[in-house]
This record gives sequence, C-alpha cells and structure tokens, in this order.
Amino acid sequence: MNNMRNLTEISSFILVGLSDHLLTMNGLFVLFLLIYLMTLITNLLIFFLVFTDYNLHNPMYFFLANLAFLDICYSSVTAPRMLFDMVTKKRSISITACIAQIFFYLIFGWSELFLLSAMSYDRYIAICHPLHYKLMMSWRVCARMSSLVWVAGYSVSLLHTLLLLRLSFCRTTSIQNLFCDIPHLIQITCTDPFINMLAIFLTDATLGLGVFLLTFVPYVYIFSTVPKIRSKTGKRKAFSTCTSHLTVVFIFYGSLIFIYLVPTSSDMVSLSKLFTVISALINPLLNPLIYSLRNKDLMEALMRFYYHLKWIQPSC
Repeated sequence: MNNMRNLTEISSFILVGLSDHLLTMNGLFVLFLLIYLMTLITNLLIFFLVFTDYNLHNPMYFFLANLAFLDICYSSVTAPRMLFDMVTKKRSISITACIAQIFFYLIFGWSELFLLSAMSYDRYIAICHPLHYKLMMSWRVCARMSSLVWVAGYSVSLLHTLLLLRLSFCRTTSIQNLFCDIPHLIQITCTDPFINMLAIFLTDATLGLGVFLLTFVPYVYIFSTVPKIRSKTGKRKAFSTCTSHLTVVFIFYGSLIFIYLVPTSSDMVSLSKLFTVISALINPLLNPLIYSLRNKDLMEALMRFYYHLKWIQPSC
C-alpha cells in the first residue's frame, strides 16, 4: 500500500529554467518574447505571400508554406509556456499537461523532419528531371505528400505518447529543461522504461535513419547535375534554393543530434538547455530568414505586397 501511495504522490513537475537571477530572467523574458513574436510575424508573412501571390503557386513554395506553418506550431508548443513560467515564477506543470506538450512537440518535430525530406525530393525532381517536373510534382502529388507528412508525424507522436501513459513518477519532481520532453520523463520515472527506450530506438533507427537518407541522398544526384546546367541563371538559382534548404536541414539536424544523441553529464546540463532553446525557439525564426533573404521570388512578392498596401492607402 505504501508503494502504491508513493507512486501516485507526484501529480506535477517543476521545470528548471536557465537562471534564478531576477535580472537575468527579465532579460531572457524580453529576448524570448521578441524571438517568438518575430517567429510568428516572419512565418505568417511567408505563409500569406505563398497563398496570395500567384507567382509563388508552385510545389517548392507550397512546401515552404507548410514549413512556415509547422514552425509557427512548433515554437507555439513551448514558447508561450516558457514565457508564462518566467512571468509567474511558478514553473509547475501537471503530468497531463506535460504529456500533452510532448505529444504536440513530437507531432510538429517529426512532421518537420518528414517535410524536409519531401522538400529534398522536390528539389531533386526540379533539377534532375525538369521536363517531367509538372507531371511528377502535380498539385495532387504535393497534397498527398503533405498529408503523408502530417499523418507520419502524428503516428510517431501518438505511439510515444501512449507509451508515456504507462509510466509512474515517484522519485523527483524536477525536470532539467524549460519544457517537457521524453528523455527527461524517462530519467525520473520509477517504472521500467525498457518498452519506451525500445520504441525510441526502433523509431530512430528505422524512421529517423530513413528520413535522414531521403533528405540527403537526393543531393548526391543534385550536385552531380547542377554543374551540367548550361544557363548561369539556372545554375545560380539551383544553388541558391539548394543551399537555403541544406542550411535549414543542417541547423535542424545539428540541434537534434546535440540534444538527443550527445551524452549529457552534469557539466553539460546548461549547454544542453541552450541547444534546447535553439531548437525550440531560434530554428523556427532562422528558417524564414534563410529562405527569404536568399530567395529573389519571395523578396519580389514582398515588394509587390508592400506597394499594394501603399497603393490602397487613402490619400489625405
């Protein structure tokens, strides 16, 4: 009976932040708030431009709009909660809310991995098979690929979330992170986490490796084809779109590898938290900046939108 009572004692966790110093917390709150607002504005702008500007109605920008929407959702799962905790200083989160946060965090995280591989395939068809591009990347194909991205992300997330429900917590209430994530719950559970660890290993070893290969293998063919393009403009445009996508991929994968694959000791806790913030907050802001600053079509669409707003303003 005592063991059963201890297993049900913990009903909430304490999310350990980056700092307890008041000035540091206030500074981080302002910084995180600005980053989150900029993430919303830039991604919403790209999403709006792609669906309103006829010149951007092609598969590449369709997937880019999906990426912008995913980045909004991905950052919104964690940022509002972090900002709320910084204001209230409570940092307490119920087990139900914690698992719900993990569920949505995994959906958008895995969906972005699948979407990045779909964008690699799109670039491969556009550069290596340009004559068949419209046929192979029709709107029906794009819609199916986008749906598959969301279904795959939801399925992986649902699997891990259901397995989390079997865990009990009776050791500590402290989570060494700014938000809930699977590894932190496994570290503090008093239930044997073998099944959870096995599911993580299998999904990472099969789906994770598969998505990784689907993302990078097309670029082997792309980089062998680009030098054969005779037009300097076409060659420059191909390099521009590919380097933008690869930059986003490297940043996203790099932060995930450091957070989940690099062993973390007590000395690495602060650095691990920093990379967690980069993955949750800064990556969704960098993605639209990388694509917009290096993309002539997006900049031209933005200028058309600006002049349209200027034209419809009432004259004094």
